[in-house]
Amino acid sequence: MQMPITYLFVPGNRPERFDKALAAGADAVVLDLEDAVTPADKARARDAIADWFALHAEQSQRIVVRINDAHSPWFADDLALLRSAGFGQVVLPKTEWQAQVDQVRDAMAPPARVLPLIESARGVRNVDEIAAADGVLRLVFGTLDYAVDLALSGDDAGLIYPASRIAIASRCAELATPVAGVTPAIDDEARIRADLAFARAFGFGAKLCIHPKQVAVIHAALQPTPAERAWAERVLAAAACADGAAQLDGKMIDRPVVLRAEAILARCAAGTAT
Repeated sequence: MQMPITYLFVPGNRPERFDKALAAGADAVVLDLEDAVTPADKARARDAIADWFALHAEQSQRIVVRINDAHSPWFADDLALLRSAGFGQVVLPKTEWQAQVDQVRDAMAPPARVLPLIESARGVRNVDEIAAADGVLRLVFGTLDYAVDLALSGDDAGLIYPASRIAIASRCAELATPVAGVTPAIDDEARIRADLAFARAFGFGAKLCIHPKQVAVIHAALQPTPAERAWAERVLAAAACADGAAQLDGKMIDRPVVLRAEAILARCAAGTAT
């Protein structure tokens, strides 16, 4: 299964937007029961999500639901929704313990795929155990809530340590690359690209979106440039023709260089397929 690179949120209490979100070009749509839904609307949102999902089972690989966190008063009802509706993918907000992942996984029909949202100091401290939990597909970094939890100044430097921890934990647990948090500035393409570039520097390979306008920007930004593609093709051609150690432009082509070139061309192919 090709891992999504864009996850588009849609409020769970706005069922008239569900089909539009699915058609917006995002790799995955996240039906949100948490931040986007007021307490008074939680039950109505669950019903709307269940009814719509029942009519779109063929799209289940692209549909994710974000439930409320394990300490919230709506958690038990959200787990009941997972059981009855048969969702295969779920975002678990404010994940801080492996046991929380286990509880969600046990409420889902196998194969359960959980995306723990790491957005607190405690979540970062326990991220290795969370990443290693059965059923975890990939980790998600909730940058905004993390910044609130630690009272960060707003300087991106405050995100370096947690981003590194999340990326390393993902790699050690052999998960898909982690998912970067949202960019609140919907129309600021430069800000979206800068946030994505910052996350990519740590090995993140996907991003949360809060508006359809952000989807195309992220897809385009993650595509290799023509110069990168040309370089990758030249590297692989030189390596294929070499009898022993290969060189290109006066530089040695060793295995890491070949692997990087292969990864660039794989990204090109994935973008073409999309």
